[in-house]
Amino acid sequence: MSLHADQSTDVITRFNLAFQQYTPDALPALLAEHCVLENTSAGPNGLRHVGRAACLAVWQAIAADRGGRFELEEVIALGDTTLIYWCYHRISPASSTRGVNIMRVQDGLIVDARGYVKAG
Repeated sequence: MSLHADQSTDVITRFNLAFQQYTPDALPALLAEHCVLENTSAGPNGLRHVGRAACLAVWQAIAADRGGRFELEEVIALGDTTLIYWCYHRISPASSTRGVNIMRVQDGLIVDARGYVKAG
């Protein structure tokens, strides 16, 4: 694995831990100023958030929410792009959501994130 791929894997590991450990303060160090997030809310096309502050607002709110938890199903690193398969469990097991994030890391920072959920 190249140094670049190792760096990307480290960034994504730290990103995932912020959600699993409810530590939103870990996220600012991981995002580029020009980060773009296309998340899963407001279907069918989701919402587009442009810039570090906009992405942080979304992700920090999710990472701080103890009303649910993320379970990683699989993480596949492909150079600067990583696929994160996950299941989000709310308090009620019947209200779980499965999805995938496609993340891109550049120069050690997240620059692009696209989230998709399984239709229910």
